[in-house]
Amino acid sequence: MDTDVLIVGAGPTGLALGIDLARRGVDALVVERADGLFPGSRGKGLQPRTMEVFDDLGVVDAFLAAGGPYPVGMVWKDGERVGEHRMFDEPDGSEDSRYLGPWMVPQWRTQEILLARLEELGGKVAFGREVTGLTQDADGVTARLADGAALRARYLVAADGGRSAVRRALGIAMAGESVDPAPMLVADVRISGLDRDHLHVFPPSPAGSDYLVIWPLAGTEDFQLTAQFPADTAPDLSLAGISRVVAARTHLAAEDVTEVRWASDFRPRAALADRFRAGRVFLAGDAAHVHSPAGGQGLNTSVQDAYNLGWKLGAVLRDGAPEALLDSYEAERRPNARRMLELSTAVHRGEARRGKATRQLGLGYRESPLTAENRTAPDGTLRAGDRAPDATVAGVRLFDAFRGPHWTLLALGTEAPGDADTLPGVRVVRGPAQEPYGTGLFLVRPDGYVGWAGDTAEGLAGRLTRFGIG
Repeated sequence: MDTDVLIVGAGPTGLALGIDLARRGVDALVVERADGLFPGSRGKGLQPRTMEVFDDLGVVDAFLAAGGPYPVGMVWKDGERVGEHRMFDEPDGSEDSRYLGPWMVPQWRTQEILLARLEELGGKVAFGREVTGLTQDADGVTARLADGAALRARYLVAADGGRSAVRRALGIAMAGESVDPAPMLVADVRISGLDRDHLHVFPPSPAGSDYLVIWPLAGTEDFQLTAQFPADTAPDLSLAGISRVVAARTHLAAEDVTEVRWASDFRPRAALADRFRAGRVFLAGDAAHVHSPAGGQGLNTSVQDAYNLGWKLGAVLRDGAPEALLDSYEAERRPNARRMLELSTAVHRGEARRGKATRQLGLGYRESPLTAENRTAPDGTLRAGDRAPDATVAGVRLFDAFRGPHWTLLALGTEAPGDADTLPGVRVVRGPAQEPYGTGLFLVRPDGYVGWAGDTAEGLAGRLTRFGIG
């Protein structure tokens, strides 16, 4: 084998998965068909749950330094400021997280931070390596490259985007719909005449399909420009074309747009792959689900895919967990991706707000085959399958205890089993009953979800064996 895991695509999904595997001692290689990282700001909004993941992966401080909160929108009409627009509902502080609101970091910077962390852990990306096809057998996957070479891995993860060559090679269909027939332009520009303390909203004309929003990209001198066009229009991505749009829809002059650093056009759509797994190959990120950007869910859902799959591959490849554990990836992630697609589409169409649901802190796996709730009368609001919230227990901040590739056993208002402190790969935290957990034993997975809960330790040993522990 050339590697244990071959990850196709060096976007946020592939890089986050590479980091998680590297810290688990799993040999993984990321291959990327482009000669470098993606250059644009496209996925710029990091939701609180993603910030929790980045905290665990050891990169959150870099993200906090690189970005900033979303500014209040300033609505313009005929060159006058006519009102404010708040893009996101304010958090109510009840979600038990250190990260309560979305954080703006342009996608190119996100990938730089993740790549640096991957390399710090000894991982690597091979640029200019395009996967064009694959075969698999009982022992592994052979990926064919455009230059005629081949790579062999025990497992392969397709994180190669919405037009995934791997997904096509597997013959996995992707069902979806057009969210909006109007084409969109997104570009990173340098522009004068606007302050950087607000995002700037230029509403559509009565005919519609011609709104423009200009976002100051936190941590940079750039603005991201997003514009809608009438159906059957082909946006002009040149400096001259973008300058004309700005001059036509705002009070600014064409020459106020001084540089276009990156530009792209697209038609908003929502699509979900029929399967997230085929044998030894897994789909993750845009290869598995494509979102409208309106809800700020695409990149974030993709990072959750990587975070879910990483610990499971590590358990199978390094801890001796049964290979059947990997079946839970699709069972857990595909329903969540479907819900996030529905939310993204609803936000795009003005049918839902960017509020609590978009922050992704409420997502969980109660229906997962890995989840077991064994308490007879749970006295807290939390249930097995839910995200394990932050709290302070006997002087220990739970998010500090969770940080790292291990499991955590919480013994709250009850006794932990006598051998708990000797279990490999498990940290034990003891304390009184704690809301929203209540009383009991709680086995928290490496990805921060409660996988098992019980009044006593009965059944815990068998649960741990299933994950290669003990």
